[in-house]
Amino acid sequence: MEAEREALVERLLSFGHIKTETVKNAMLKVNREEFIPPENRKYAYIDQPLPIGEGQTISAPHMVAIICETLTLEPGMKILEIGAGFGYNAAVVAEIIGPEGHLFTTERIESLASIAEDNLKRTGYDKCVTVLHRDGTKGYIDQAPYDRIYATASAPQVPEPLKEQLKIGGRLLIPVGSIKHFQELICIVRVDENRFETHKMGGVAFVPMIGEHGWPEK
Repeated sequence: MEAEREALVERLLSFGHIKTETVKNAMLKVNREEFIPPENRKYAYIDQPLPIGEGQTISAPHMVAIICETLTLEPGMKILEIGAGFGYNAAVVAEIIGPEGHLFTTERIESLASIAEDNLKRTGYDKCVTVLHRDGTKGYIDQAPYDRIYATASAPQVPEPLKEQLKIGGRLLIPVGSIKHFQELICIVRVDENRFETHKMGGVAFVPMIGEHGWPEK
């Protein structure tokens, strides 16, 4: 499926979702089909979200590109991801931060956490990605502070633990808004210990972030 992957990346470049060689190369390197249920792998390089079970989805490739570009990732960074899914987004980020960096990704659904772990191990990213089965709205204080934090699910408001676990100068990217329909993608920069700058990045549509500092579980 290499030709399909290359064609998708070229489209994302033409639309301006991919802006840097760094993100382009990472998305060319990571095989999205390895992070999709077998029955949907034929759709791996269509630019849309795909179901992965348990009411969850793998993000559309253009959104993965937007996340990576907005976070301005660099080799050696320590990253926290909220919502592992099947591990695709984590793999793309891991490709950018390299073996000298590390990504901790939380997943509240145990079956998905297990699959993400298997997928990342099979594709060789397990050395720089740690999958944690836990409530991601609480962050992961054990490894804080983080250079970057991002969420692949939407919250009613920005969870305070995520802001608290961000390094000074770090960036937090999270969709905020209604549990259904559309949300606003918010980028928060920690200026100093008590001051944060908020930038609105536009409308998005994500599954809800369930947890103590997110939406309640039904």
